[in-house]
Amino acid sequence: MKGAFFMAIEGSIVDFARYMGAGLCMGIGALGAGAGEGYAAGKACEAVSRTPEMAPLITRTMLIGQAVTESVGIYALVVALLLIFVAK
Repeated sequence: MKGAFFMAIEGSIVDFARYMGAGLCMGIGALGAGAGEGYAAGKACEAVSRTPEMAPLITRTMLIGQAVTESVGIYALVVALLLIFVAK
């Protein structure tokens, strides 16, 4: 039979794993989304500097691509929130 001390330690280890997983999930998810959006913006700036008359089309395409890239960060947020509030 386990004592109260060991049950308290097990609970804190599980909580630690949940919070650490959520933190890693958000960190890696935000890092990937940020790097992708920065890369897309940089390439769009290069494209506009080469062909200024295509700026509206390039900007629109860049914004759509960045919205898709940002969805990865939102998915990471959802997984982190599930780890914090739903996982037991």
